[in-house]
Amino acid sequence: MTSTLDQALKDAAALLAQADFLMVAAGAGMGVDSGLPDFRGDDGFWRAYPALRQGGLDFSSMASPEAFRAMPERAWGFYGHRLALYRRTMPHPGFAILKHWGERMPKGYGVFTSNVDGQFQKAGFGEALIEECHGSIHHMQCTSPCTDEIWSADLFEPQTDDAQCLLTGPYPVCPNCGALARPNILMFGDGGWIPARGDAQASSLARRLAQAQRPLVIEIGAGTAIPSVRRFSEMVARRDGGRLLRINLREPAVPGSDNVGLPCGGLEALLAIEQCGAQFSIGR
Repeated sequence: MTSTLDQALKDAAALLAQADFLMVAAGAGMGVDSGLPDFRGDDGFWRAYPALRQGGLDFSSMASPEAFRAMPERAWGFYGHRLALYRRTMPHPGFAILKHWGERMPKGYGVFTSNVDGQFQKAGFGEALIEECHGSIHHMQCTSPCTDEIWSADLFEPQTDDAQCLLTGPYPVCPNCGALARPNILMFGDGGWIPARGDAQASSLARRLAQAQRPLVIEIGAGTAIPSVRRFSEMVARRDGGRLLRINLREPAVPGSDNVGLPCGGLEALLAIEQCGAQFSIGR
């Protein structure tokens, strides 16, 4: 590593040492080191789903309530494949590093993520600590929706033709009205998303964050195309005592001289900070 990066890593470890609350803010880049696709641009999406390239369907076309109305077998082919992928994917070691740091913080820790994959829960982070601002693929709702009910997707085992991106088995249905079910995920142009679960998570996280005097946001793999995570990170960093450590291979710039940006992948940076941080007594 260059001397400039070495200094940035030391600065990052120093930020951890002074913090009393760890706020993990994660975008799609967080899952890349676990082998998950981040759908960066149309080409990245189509590499993961070549059948959709042939149909001229991009990510916004599939991540849409209209897809469930117009082509439900393809919509659930896409989301069914993702559900199965996320279920079998194991979180990379960076999750454990973050959890370890958070558990050593005097005021605790929390997670804000735009990812719908449930990887933080799988890595052992408690449900009460996590806000999934775009929802979760592991929960479902009615496409109508006929009620505000949200239920677990655990009983749905999608049968898919991944080469064609099609659902080949039974559709999941609403237990109340029998209509087609969909993931409880905020999609593009989505007026039917039921936000109750996300709203409860947001309230819980806000209460925890309100106790902090020196919160540090470690933001990982959050881009500018859909800036939900970046907006949250910078909001926390603007608080009195708030700081931001941004880990982003392509867009590491941070606002203000008190914050740190690392042009690295998530796991690479977390391992390097862990090694560097022993001298700073992280989370003392």
